[in-house]
Amino acid sequence: MTHAAPLITLDTLKVGASATVVHVAPGAADDGGVHLARRLMELGFVPGEKIRMLKRGMPGGEPLAIKVGNSTFALRRFEAALVSIQPE
Repeated sequence: MTHAAPLITLDTLKVGASATVVHVAPGAADDGGVHLARRLMELGFVPGEKIRMLKRGMPGGEPLAIKVGNSTFALRRFEAALVSIQPE
């Protein structure tokens, strides 16, 4: 019997690794979290979409360069933490 890898958030994905988006959670309501989740989904972070972590900025590991489809986006760590993924 094979077990699927546990869900993690996009901010913890290693450079060069690929994953599939499972869910985008709204952030804190007082920070405009619903708008941020909607923005991420409009950019292509939708359930079932394949993504790849391209690079982490230095110092501090921000921003994160993420490939979604044929597009590349830079996300802050707190934005990436809203995206639940299934690593491949």
